[in-house]
Amino acid sequence: MSQSTSSSFKPTLGLWDGTMIVAGSMIGSGIFIVSADITRNVGSAGWLIAIWLITGFMTLTAALSYGELSSMFPKAGGQYVYLKEAYNPLMGFLYGWSFFAVIQTATIAAVGVAFSKFLAYLVPELGNNYFLFDAGIIKVYSGQLVSIAIISLLTYINSRGVKEGKIIQTLFTSAKLLALFGLIAFGFLLAKESFWAQNWQTGFQAQQYIGAADATSAALATNWTGISGAALMGAIAAAMVGSIFSSDAWNNVTFIAGEMKNPHRNIGLSLLLGTGIVTLIYVSANLMYLNVLPLNELAFPADDRVAVAAANKIFPGVGTYVIAVLIMVSTFGCNNGLIMAGARVYYTMAKDGLFFKKAGELNAVSVPQTALWIQAVVASIWSLSGKYGQLLDMISFVVVLFYMLTIIGIFILRKKRPDAERPYKAFGYPFLPALYILMGAAFCILLIVYKPEFTWPGLIIVLLGVPLYYLAISRNKTTATH
Repeated sequence: MSQSTSSSFKPTLGLWDGTMIVAGSMIGSGIFIVSADITRNVGSAGWLIAIWLITGFMTLTAALSYGELSSMFPKAGGQYVYLKEAYNPLMGFLYGWSFFAVIQTATIAAVGVAFSKFLAYLVPELGNNYFLFDAGIIKVYSGQLVSIAIISLLTYINSRGVKEGKIIQTLFTSAKLLALFGLIAFGFLLAKESFWAQNWQTGFQAQQYIGAADATSAALATNWTGISGAALMGAIAAAMVGSIFSSDAWNNVTFIAGEMKNPHRNIGLSLLLGTGIVTLIYVSANLMYLNVLPLNELAFPADDRVAVAAANKIFPGVGTYVIAVLIMVSTFGCNNGLIMAGARVYYTMAKDGLFFKKAGELNAVSVPQTALWIQAVVASIWSLSGKYGQLLDMISFVVVLFYMLTIIGIFILRKKRPDAERPYKAFGYPFLPALYILMGAAFCILLIVYKPEFTWPGLIIVLLGVPLYYLAISRNKTTATH
């Protein structure tokens, strides 16, 4: 073996590191933005908080269920491995392919572009509206190049070793958790005017806005119409696209199981702690929004930047800059976690002969360097395309679909391998995992019915993996016979 490569991962991450990866990968820019769209869909304080509570409950339930799978298969690759073991290699590959093509790479791009969007408050020339040149197929803006620079920098740092990635993760996640808790507290302590009582008068009377968003404030106040029944179900599903995107990536810690100390115990615990902390922050942040902003301003802040509107009420004059810095810290730390964890999935796929062979090699510091850079290239292409926003709408459906299939895998493995070692068993089994499956199925069905444009593109991406899988299998057979 050459001196420049390592044969195995080194377990260097403890429980605290795992928790920081879960929380840090979850909190990107979503919590600062998506509550505007949720409010436009459901139009009441009660339903706004209910959407976040439902999403939080689903996330916690899924995380508790994944604890069993992570204790059974404590190795790199996480969800890809669970699906392969519960079903077959094709199912694992379809997840791995979707993860590489869109789920992880488009999320990295979206988080990178969100960084540049808020950097533009401090340096306008580095924003997404600052046109640089026309490259024929695409127009290039400063913000896209900032996103690519951030992706490249974090990929380079993570290629230097897992310790370097760990330091950035802990530092940035701790900073953003403290800042978010501070912002929530100040929202209740410093806001000159409270809209709490006024907003809660809407209770659970769901309503949707009809009319132009740039109407006068008087028109904004009256252009709402009550919704119920089937329309409410559709509104809840559409609203949850944002909250599910904001709460996703909690499973990233399962991908780095090969580098966790005592993975049997620490992965399940870090999933529980990380998702619990983030759910608490998300619900609290929305309660703070309801305190400092009237419902119409919550639904229609400039560019959907709810947190900026709220911060300007808390810190008049400097609120915009406070949030801009907080989101830059948040998205930088979030992308570090996504970049670090994602490469481990491609590494495991390559080991199975289902990805580029070089991606299955570790460098001298026991890191899958090639896998990291392949991921960086695809994420950079998505950054340039500018299409990540639509992509993320499409993938909420696919993400929940794969979560459901993985949790069904717990039931399958209990039947297939009743005697397998399970150091941790899914909390509330079979009721909580079954409840998640029902809630996930309801979300997916409602999207198919009411928002088909959010579903079929994601499904097409998944199904493109079928011919790719058989192509890889036949190539492996050809290589084996030569």
